[in-house]
Amino acid sequence: MIQTKDNTEPLVLVKQKRNKLSIVLNRPKALNSLNHEMVRLIQEALDKAKEDHSIRLVLFHGAGDRGFCSGGDIRDMARTIGEGGIEKALCFLKDEYSVDLGLHRFQKPIVVLADGITMGGGLGLSAGADIVLATERTRTAMPETRIGIFPDVGATGWMFHKCPPGYPEYLGLTGYEMRGPECVRVGFATHLVASETLPQIRKGLENNSAKFSQEKPEAIEQITAFLEPFIIKGIPHKPEMDDWVKTIFAGKTSIVRMLDDLRQCSILNDLCEGVFQRLSERSPTALVVTLQLLRYNEGRPMEEVFEADLKAARFLLTHPDFLEGVRARLIDKDDRPKWRPDSIEKVGRIDLGL
Repeated sequence: MIQTKDNTEPLVLVKQKRNKLSIVLNRPKALNSLNHEMVRLIQEALDKAKEDHSIRLVLFHGAGDRGFCSGGDIRDMARTIGEGGIEKALCFLKDEYSVDLGLHRFQKPIVVLADGITMGGGLGLSAGADIVLATERTRTAMPETRIGIFPDVGATGWMFHKCPPGYPEYLGLTGYEMRGPECVRVGFATHLVASETLPQIRKGLENNSAKFSQEKPEAIEQITAFLEPFIIKGIPHKPEMDDWVKTIFAGKTSIVRMLDDLRQCSILNDLCEGVFQRLSERSPTALVVTLQLLRYNEGRPMEEVFEADLKAARFLLTHPDFLEGVRARLIDKDDRPKWRPDSIEKVGRIDLGL
């Protein structure tokens, strides 16, 4: 089992300074993508923070300046499944989901510096945080349907608590990418700060950590007050796009009908055409599963959301579209996946055992 990134440094750095525990994802060359060993190390660090009464907050960030976390290590997972290791892959996901659920339930403040690429599993870590700081370099998205899987890590549940109407469906199905202030506008981050201020923010959290309350709600207020001078105000509103997203996507139960609505779209025509094309390029099976999960998980407790994710993962990771999607998008990069079936209309009823 791989323990380090270069035989000298752990894949996750855990540092306690004063009353702050930092958890640093340490695979910068791989955009800090998560593997099983990293998940185990994160769990160990969180267990330490839970038991150590001197720790007042937990801070997550990524090594390097390209991203907090690009998601799970998809190539490694595809290799494992290709070798017949579906149970091994599901064991990784089960442990990852356990960490994510634990963050949603954690009794101390969690702060995430979502600088740079923050996607997939990176969003799973940030979704349970109390404060998520995006920067002008932040890029968030859930592009999973493009490679034949679905936005997991509880996203088809927690997006309904964070995002405006229609955005859970829009983001989960299309993989729409948000940058900087847009991440705050749609609810994937709580605040926007300048990337150049992050070292000062980390140091300030450390210096002030002893002053933060042991009561979580009060501590969050104190941390937010400390951050106030760094927060960039005036996040732009996009009411026209919000109305369009709500009209086309909110509460929908059929991908076929959604595509019909996009064909007949009379407002924001360029956006309609782009989204229609984007959906047409994705795995039909993955789209159907994703919409099914969105409808099933809306309003459910997070424990049940993650249980549904595991069942959906078992189905899609053993479906031919996953390995084909990884081949076409990440390995051969010909961008010509041969989906089975090749259209939404041909996807029959899918029983995920929910």
